[in-house]
Amino acid sequence: MTLDTVLSIMVLGCLAMVLGAFALWRRRGATRQVWLMLVLALVLAGNVAIWLVPDGGGQAPVKQELK
Repeated sequence: MTLDTVLSIMVLGCLAMVLGAFALWRRRGATRQVWLMLVLALVLAGNVAIWLVPDGGGQAPVKQELK
């Protein structure tokens, strides 16, 4: 499994967490689970951003060679 595939699955998981939290909130569900799902979505988005956002030199970690 390549890194691109893993990052794509993480983005889909992030979207699923946000949509699931919204659906649970609309049904007047458990508020704690809604907030936990949103926190998990933020953590997933942060992890994806760490790999995709370029550093000061303009090079994204996902494009760097492993040594």
